[in-house]
Amino acid sequence: MEACCSDLEVDINGEETLFLNKQIICAYSATFKKLLGKSSCSNGNLKVIFNDFPGGAQSFELVSRFCYSNGRLAVMPSNVVLMHCAAKFMEVSKVLEQTEKCMEEVRYWSWPEILLSLKQCQEVETSPEAESLAAKLMDALVEKLCLTVEMSPSSAASACSPDSSLFRFSCDSKSTESFKNSSVRLMWWFDEVLVLSPGLVEMFLKLLVSRKFDNLIISRFLFYYQKVKFCSASSHEKRKILETIIATLCVLDQSCIPCKGLFGFLRLALGLNISKSSMNKLELMIGNNLDQATLDNLLVPSPSKSSHLYYVNLVIRFTKAFLDGAKGGLQLKKVSSLIDQYIAEVAPDPCLKPSKFLSLLTLVPDSARDSHEEIYRAIDMYLEAHTGLTNGEKLSVIRTLSYEKLSGESRTKISRNPKFQVIETPDEQQQQQQKQLILQMDKVEISGENEKLKDHIEGIQWRVMELERACLKMQNQMEVIKRRSKNSSKGNSRSLPKLCS
Repeated sequence: MEACCSDLEVDINGEETLFLNKQIICAYSATFKKLLGKSSCSNGNLKVIFNDFPGGAQSFELVSRFCYSNGRLAVMPSNVVLMHCAAKFMEVSKVLEQTEKCMEEVRYWSWPEILLSLKQCQEVETSPEAESLAAKLMDALVEKLCLTVEMSPSSAASACSPDSSLFRFSCDSKSTESFKNSSVRLMWWFDEVLVLSPGLVEMFLKLLVSRKFDNLIISRFLFYYQKVKFCSASSHEKRKILETIIATLCVLDQSCIPCKGLFGFLRLALGLNISKSSMNKLELMIGNNLDQATLDNLLVPSPSKSSHLYYVNLVIRFTKAFLDGAKGGLQLKKVSSLIDQYIAEVAPDPCLKPSKFLSLLTLVPDSARDSHEEIYRAIDMYLEAHTGLTNGEKLSVIRTLSYEKLSGESRTKISRNPKFQVIETPDEQQQQQQKQLILQMDKVEISGENEKLKDHIEGIQWRVMELERACLKMQNQMEVIKRRSKNSSKGNSRSLPKLCS
């Protein structure tokens, strides 16, 4: 950059130092005119230092060249963002007139031109103009993308189904080759958009949703976005990316989101400690899609601070979210079956408390279960692993079983299973009577023609067991009352009413 007298030295953000003519630059820039005023260079060059100049030395030099060429430097999509922000900082009105005129034509720019300008918005993020410029550019970018997809064959949308793989094609068939080409046409923009910062991608996604862009394609992009960007991102960046993805997924049509993918995000979220709000949204989405989950999906390891083997509380929250969605019929039965499998899987965990196990057993309505076979198996394993349960805890767990929903074989097994026998009551006469009744029933020979009699006898046997448990519960309550009464009498001389025997 040449001039007859370079009497002004400008340091741009410590990147570069330029030597300019004070008279020329002050003729265009109100900022320099106010800074330098009537100062002279009689004692050497004047020096100006900028520490936060938007766009750095590149944008400053563009505006300086405009001034030196007497306004003949062309403003175009490739430089408009840098020149606009620099001119705003330097208060060069002639440049601003041209940049604003150029931005009015943004809808007619090509896709690469818009994308390049958006990347430049990241370079001038310190400028107060950057956000408004990015908004205009992003609106034009999304409009261009929507028009492109609308012109694609409508059948191609199926290529982005959450249940399909975009890269499993056979080259032997023309139809599958066409399917592949349709997919590529719909997703050509994925990699190009990834050059933008997480903040601009978030703006891009919000606009796509507001324009009612195909939710299947948005969902595909989000999974691709996470996979690619996580390779080189820091923990903070990963957290920001994942929170943006979750915020977008939760406003999409849930049928467009693969359940397996949500559980993948869940495992990432647990490791990144994302915000509580984002985690709640993710749990709600998984809960709404719980009927699509598998047992492997639910077997999430417990947080490091917990002694449990699996994250039981998480599954409880998923199930409650599903039930709050008031889904019934086949979906409810599928979830009920899934939870029963999960209960059987976690039952052997020696650290699983009785209260938590009971919460799992009573999580889904009993009407959703056609059979209690899985529950019986789970309780049997739980009692095996938790031999130190109190009578009350043992009774609470056993009482969740429904006699009517067990097979004849299981009913017989329960009656002879010592783990299902609550500690004997002190009433020896009652105990003897129960044993005699059970022995009598065991001696009865059941023929193939007396199935009803068999069911009736087994029912009596089951009710005897329930009576025994109820009696034990009452005895435990009496013991507690007696202990309280004894403790109270030590500190109070007043007489207390006697308990009825």
